Amino acid sequence: MSATSAPFAEILAQDRRIALRYAGLAGTILVVCAAALWITGFFDAQRFIEGGPALAQVFSEMVPPDFGRWRAWMRPLLDTLAMSIAGTILAVVLSLPLALLAASNTSPNAVVYQFCRVILSFLRSVPEIIMGIIFVAAVGFGALPGVLALALHSVGMMGKFYAEAIEHVDPKPLEAARAAGASPFQVISHAVMPQVMPQLADITIYRWEYHFRASAVLGIVGAGGIGFELIAALRVIRYDQVLAILICILLCVIVVDAIGAALRRKLK
Repeated sequence: MSATSAPFAEILAQDRRIALRYAGLAGTILVVCAAALWITGFFDAQRFIEGGPALAQVFSEMVPPDFGRWRAWMRPLLDTLAMSIAGTILAVVLSLPLALLAASNTSPNAVVYQFCRVILSFLRSVPEIIMGIIFVAAVGFGALPGVLALALHSVGMMGKFYAEAIEHVDPKPLEAARAAGASPFQVISHAVMPQVMPQLADITIYRWEYHFRASAVLGIVGAGGIGFELIAALRVIRYDQVLAILICILLCVIVVDAIGAALRRKLK
């Protein structure tokens, strides 16, 4: 083998090793996915065959949708929108300080960093619907428990995303500000926040869009909003009204998503 062909052969061998590694990883992922589908009964064709007539019966009772009570749904839809906005505002207020303490380049020390990371992980691990049940028991029915549940769960999610955005900022402005004798607050306000504001805005808007959909679900456990009307229609087996409510929710989600997309374009 010539001296010029040796490096080329080594490159080919390295490419083959990389390809084999990726193939092994892809194969492992496929096996795990197939195992998960099998464990959950996805490959049980008999269950699908037996469930088909029942599903067809439900669909037949849904069509046509009954919008006869649409006026009664306007206030719950407004409550759902208010819950999503209030939950997002509260989540931002709580998330940003925690994110600054949970980011390695702005946290004062390793103990505070790890403690805040644990708090964010704990809040992420508790689903909104569980928090909604807890807050309904604590403060009663209505929109307030929904707002608290959305906000606290989102603190865990938004705080993590905020912290990761803060950790990826260019370190040079931070070093320059500290070398100039700036206080920690001045470093954050003048060197960190200007760099991460677009990312934080994107995260916040996406989370608001999610909050509207989650607010509809929280109403099922008594946390107010259109979800309360949805579960009421399900309890009396009015599937035509269920479909009508779902259509109303879909239209509102489309509007909220469009507003979110417009805000993101404005903030670019």
